[in-house]
Amino acid sequence: MVSEHSEHSGHSESTADDTSAMALKILVAGGFGVGKTTLVGAVSEIRPLRTEEMLSEAGQLVDDTDGVDQKVTTTVAMDFGRITIRSGLSLYLFGTPGQDRFWFLWDELSQGALGAVVLADTRRLEDCFPAVDYFEHRHIPFVVAVNCFTGARSYGSHDVCRALDLDQGTPVVLCDARDRDSGKEVLIRLVEYAGRMHTARLLDSVG
Repeated sequence: MVSEHSEHSGHSESTADDTSAMALKILVAGGFGVGKTTLVGAVSEIRPLRTEEMLSEAGQLVDDTDGVDQKVTTTVAMDFGRITIRSGLSLYLFGTPGQDRFWFLWDELSQGALGAVVLADTRRLEDCFPAVDYFEHRHIPFVVAVNCFTGARSYGSHDVCRALDLDQGTPVVLCDARDRDSGKEVLIRLVEYAGRMHTARLLDSVG
């Protein structure tokens, strides 16, 4: 989703100081308990909208909590936040639900998205395979952000790229989903990568 509008300083008539603002839609995806809600909350400059509910006994039959035993809530629709990257450029962040039974929401959330961040946990790397496949098949630019959990074995970006069998050039970055600056760097890498992909597609269509 890309939108442009003029910002006015409380006046009904436009002035020479008006600037054109752009808002880009970004998805934050990944497996259950990987840190999507944490990342959106850490970087958002507004109070994030969250749709979390307590994990139920019924959900234990379908939700794999192995490795995230301390998690007591889950996103059932989406998380929403906003961050300003620079003057005139803001990102609207939509955190997707991680469980398979909520995947019907993904097609709606992905409409108009510039790109996506796929959060990964090296202890449960296979959990992000569905998100990687989803964005690759729909040609939506994405970066893989490895959330560095305490106690998890450290892997280099090349190792993660090979383990996930990513398309050549797909960025892999290390991050701390709790840290605002770390999360912002991930988003900047995504915007830059999506911009390059968009330019390349335009050149291909012209050629």
